[in-house]
Amino acid sequence: MAPISVCILGGTGFVGSRLVTRLVTEGHRVKVLTRNREVHRDLLVLPDLDLVSANVHDAGQLAAHFDSFDVIINLVGILNERGHGGAGFRRVHTELAAKVVGACRSAGVKRLLHMSSLGADAQGAPSHYLRTKGEAEVIVREGCGSAMDYAIFRPSVIFGPGDSFTNRFAQLLRLLPGALPLARSHARLAPVYVGDVVEAMVRSLHANLAASGRSFELCGPRVYTLAEIVRFISSTLGLRRWVFGLPDFIGRVQGLAMDFVPGKPFSTDNYRSLLVDSVCRQDGLGALGITAQPMEAIVRQYLGAHSTHGLLDGYRHLTGRG
Repeated sequence: MAPISVCILGGTGFVGSRLVTRLVTEGHRVKVLTRNREVHRDLLVLPDLDLVSANVHDAGQLAAHFDSFDVIINLVGILNERGHGGAGFRRVHTELAAKVVGACRSAGVKRLLHMSSLGADAQGAPSHYLRTKGEAEVIVREGCGSAMDYAIFRPSVIFGPGDSFTNRFAQLLRLLPGALPLARSHARLAPVYVGDVVEAMVRSLHANLAASGRSFELCGPRVYTLAEIVRFISSTLGLRRWVFGLPDFIGRVQGLAMDFVPGKPFSTDNYRSLLVDSVCRQDGLGALGITAQPMEAIVRQYLGAHSTHGLLDGYRHLTGRG
């Protein structure tokens, strides 16, 4: 693939940092827009990476930074907002998507890759998260139209070293002795490996894959209930925990209570998102020639009791530092 120029929003996050590394390694020109460049100086070890402090919510700044770039990639997203009315989700998902599309058109950008979520639906989604993700998809499709190539990626929950999914449950299992009560324990998910998500985005940049105007649902090879995943994590950590499901009305109360816990390990909006099974109807990875990697072997590598990550996490827990 010939070198291209790529500007990325959200390039310092869980998926973004891996995508940036991949693109730079392949010799592409990469600019990453971030709120505070100094916080992410670790990325500067990547040769020729242009890491720039910018206000991504300023349409004028976006257009200026997008100028002369072949591709814009928007990975920005949040799982929870500070308030409870959806304004935070709308600002980060819906309003930013509109600004990105507008800036792309102003700067003459020819291709946009947009990260959404499985279950996103502007009309029928039960949570602010999924509804605003769906609104952003509508903006991308209508805003790009025939004037700009675009691809939308709709992953199930994403796992990998440093994720906020398996690691969050691992932390809860270590902190709660004996048992872990679980809201929406029967919710169905098909966790997808972060490396497969990155591979999908990179492959979509190849013109011969005709990815323009398409949505790719990204799932792992197996569907689990949430309870099955949490029990697997407990077993991987070498912990004996009783993981049991809560009736829905108690699960809603749990989400409401967690709304006020610093860091929001769970929330009312998370509960509502779990009302929609995160399972693919189409094999987006297969359409891009990718064989989805299973969760078990990879998670054991970074969470297993005898892995480097597992040992360090265990010591942090014992010393009260993690």
